[in-house]
Amino acid sequence: MNNPIFKNFGAAPVSNRSSVSQNSISNQRYLGWVLFSLIGLIVAEIVNLTVPDTQEINNLAYRIALLGLILLYLGIAAFSWFNADRRGKFITRAPFRLAMGIILTLWDLLSTKFDILPLPFFPGPSKVTGVILEEYGFLLQNTGYSMRLFFLGFLSGIILGVGTGILIGWFAKVHYWVFPVLKITGVVPAVAWMPFALTVFPTSFVAGVFLIAICAWFPVAYMTTQGMASTQKIYFEVAKTLGAKQSYLLFHVALPNAVPQIFTGISTANGLAFTTLVVSEMMGAQGGLGYYINWAKAWSSYYKVYAAIIIMAVLFSIIMKGIALIQNRLLIWQRGLVK
Repeated sequence: MNNPIFKNFGAAPVSNRSSVSQNSISNQRYLGWVLFSLIGLIVAEIVNLTVPDTQEINNLAYRIALLGLILLYLGIAAFSWFNADRRGKFITRAPFRLAMGIILTLWDLLSTKFDILPLPFFPGPSKVTGVILEEYGFLLQNTGYSMRLFFLGFLSGIILGVGTGILIGWFAKVHYWVFPVLKITGVVPAVAWMPFALTVFPTSFVAGVFLIAICAWFPVAYMTTQGMASTQKIYFEVAKTLGAKQSYLLFHVALPNAVPQIFTGISTANGLAFTTLVVSEMMGAQGGLGYYINWAKAWSSYYKVYAAIIIMAVLFSIIMKGIALIQNRLLIWQRGLVK
């Protein structure tokens, strides 16, 4: 039994048992975080089901929404089970999900259950989510109007911004004449152009597209210019040594170097464009979520205002996530190099 072969043979099962034990503890810890993540939403569901209402209200939509969130996060937890990185991301976001459940519980108790928050300014979550069932068609129509207006203006602003930034960053004469104009117009809020836009353009929709394009144009153009200007000279010198022409230097050296800054400008422009979208729809538009908010506010239907705000927040988050996915795809070479 002193033979090294037998020692190695006997040591392997001990190592395997240790590995299995560590995996088992890790799985138990992950399940604990999953429960911790969902406990707030579960409590919110239980409170809404068991505590009697002091207001006559339909809780069906709110209960379905809570159940949907619980099932969604359970699905994400199951999807993350077999990947260590996804497990880590799920765990880091667990406290936020818990806090969200606690806030929903308190909101429900202070409004629908105990009637402490004054109406109509602070409706309960059941009242807000109930709008989606009551006015599903009208909300969908206005959401479609807003998204059509937003994407036409936002994409136009990105295209114009990238084009302007390339011209300013690459050609000295364009930089001399256009960059001062960019700096001057950039400090003017997009809504300040509204009287001009409503006068010049034939419809309020086209005017809204113009306003959103203007507000998206400045940050994208400015960041593209900065990205082009920050390209190190050594890159150009190496490319010239290998026989690169001006077009190659522009599209294969300077422009790729500016891509991270371009996405910074696009992310900034997204927030500005959403703000301009709502303001433009509140002033003369024939539809959209901003129009819906203005209409609901006129009738003191603040629960409808909150419902529209929640829809806009969800849409904004989805668009930001889409931008991040495209950025990660194009800048895959940065993985492991930046924080």
